Amino acid sequence: MVMFLFLVVALAVVVGAVTLAVVGGGDNAPLPEAAPERLQDSLPPDRPVSRADVDRLRFPLAARGYRMADVDDALGRLAAELAERDARITDLESALAGARAAGEHPSMDKPAAHPEDDQR
Repeated sequence: MVMFLFLVVALAVVVGAVTLAVVGGGDNAPLPEAAPERLQDSLPPDRPVSRADVDRLRFPLAARGYRMADVDDALGRLAAELAERDARITDLESALAGARAAGEHPSMDKPAAHPEDDQR
């Protein structure tokens, strides 16, 4: 029984010493404050985002999942680029429709060629 009490007290002393060594220490603490993980490979600011950029995008883990600021920044950038591409597609489709409409209606400036004029 005495040996058991000695082991319990020794264990308590060791746990207490390790706890004080890790937590205590003030300014010269043995374990420095860990810097928060930040998004390393963000989306490129100097060119449009490609499929490969989105595939490579990985968010660092935080205490409750992902860092909300990193995810919000990436989603905001993707939303802006998608809106820009949608506007460009709409412009190009309207220009194409205008060109097709102009091609269907002959111009009033030139008279239509008559096949009988070519036979003379």
